[in-house]
Amino acid sequence: MSAASFQIDVPDTVLARARRGEIGALEQIYRAFERPAYTLALRMLGNPDAARETVHDAMLRLLERIGQFRGDAPFWGWLRQIVVNEALMHLRRERGLAFEELPNDDDTPGNAPPPWALADAKHLERALAQLPSLTRSVLWLYHVEEYTHQEIAAMTGKSVSFSKSQVARGSSRLRTLLEPQKEAAPCLTATAH
Repeated sequence: MSAASFQIDVPDTVLARARRGEIGALEQIYRAFERPAYTLALRMLGNPDAARETVHDAMLRLLERIGQFRGDAPFWGWLRQIVVNEALMHLRRERGLAFEELPNDDDTPGNAPPPWALADAKHLERALAQLPSLTRSVLWLYHVEEYTHQEIAAMTGKSVSFSKSQVARGSSRLRTLLEPQKEAAPCLTATAH
């Protein structure tokens, strides 16, 4: 797995205080990571309420497990994994990790840029919202969070082939959703008065 796209430094003194259960240190960590955790959960789940619930659950896990953080990796990477796990658990609870089968579109060029490369944010949000939750999550984990297919398979309890097919089919579907809509030519009819 690649490093997170950004890093927020957590001083060792704050981590030590948080491990001792000091509320001020835990609040400091919460404030620093609330927004990136929410953004990740929202991208995976596509629902603001579910994302807030996931962040809440992830922060509770953080409180329970802060003593397990060894410091040999960036803190955000560790916390990010907790958020991903909580989001996937939310999907399991809500949908049993059921997914809508996307059509098999194998004619997508292998070297094509990601479908969102040229899309504006608003159009991309609408298109992502139209994808099944699990497909959207797999796309996000693979393309943005840079998890491997093996890691995604382990997290979802599915196969590597499942991860690959969701990325391929989801990317193809997203490309279709992001294509400029062809406006129908207005019908010219003469009206006699």
